[in-house]
Amino acid sequence: MSDEPSTSRSGSGGAHVVVLGGGVMGLTTAVLLAEQGRPVRLWSPDRPGETTSAVAGGLCWPYRIEPQERALEWAVRAFGQFSWLAEQPELTGVRLVRGSMPGATPPPEWTRLTGSPPRAPLVDMRTYLPYLLGRFEAAGGRWERRAAGSLAEAAAVADTVVNCTGLGARELVPDPSMRPVRGQVVVVENPGVEEWYVDASDDADETTYVLPQPHGVILGGTAQDGSEETAPDPATAQAVVRRCARIHPGLATARILEHRVGLRPFRPGVRLAAERIGDGAGGDALCVHNYGHGGAGITVSWGCALDAVRLIDSGAGAGEEAGLNAGRDAAEGAAVDAAG
Repeated sequence: MSDEPSTSRSGSGGAHVVVLGGGVMGLTTAVLLAEQGRPVRLWSPDRPGETTSAVAGGLCWPYRIEPQERALEWAVRAFGQFSWLAEQPELTGVRLVRGSMPGATPPPEWTRLTGSPPRAPLVDMRTYLPYLLGRFEAAGGRWERRAAGSLAEAAAVADTVVNCTGLGARELVPDPSMRPVRGQVVVVENPGVEEWYVDASDDADETTYVLPQPHGVILGGTAQDGSEETAPDPATAQAVVRRCARIHPGLATARILEHRVGLRPFRPGVRLAAERIGDGAGGDALCVHNYGHGGAGITVSWGCALDAVRLIDSGAGAGEEAGLNAGRDAAEGAAVDAAG
């Protein structure tokens, strides 16, 4: 890990890659690239624990993401990775936990994986993000505290740029279709909750979820489309606790440990595609965009990262439709290799 930027465009071991964004999507993509033996640098203005991903409740479920059909495919692929990681929960922060989602009818593909009642991956982001960073650095990757002022800035020092900047893509690309969906949660001491509970629809401003993590129970929540307020609202926090206490009465008096707010990076459709961009000096670089995952960044992280790596391997500049739909068999094979 380094706070000092370097300026070399290429290095030993193949084409140099710069991944922009240190959240779960950027880290996951960077891990796969570094473990292929590529020289990879990860630029992020924030450490992993300071990103939007660190605020996430951590339940793997395709929520607030479009297109839903592709999101389900990515989630199904990622499920295998999380199941493997759940074999070492103390190291990775990933557990398979039973829970319930009343009123929801999961797609058959998801039900086949999770069972009924569902047993889904529940990820403790306080452990998982450092795990990914450690895995990235162990593979030879280099983390740098650095914000890209433009895609061309990254293209000037790398043959390939992977844009995993989430909501930051709104200004960086720029992409005006990106918008925040505000989520506020309360973390309390666990009064004995062992299973997760979620009551949420994609169009509701208020949700109810109870997610038991090793450090406490995460109570949610909100999904305020377009709101960019990052300060916790006391009245909202009280309403969250009241809703969750209807499910587990002991939560009403549980000691509050923390308030968190995160802005989910929503887009009408995930952008997972490649294009050529100039470096400002007459050259160009391959840029793979991998952003706009809404409330399901963790859930689809491995599936989307595998597709991003496939686009790099193919050297594609094929555009949005081809970027989303081509080469699924190759990505499935890479998933098997990654699980080892």
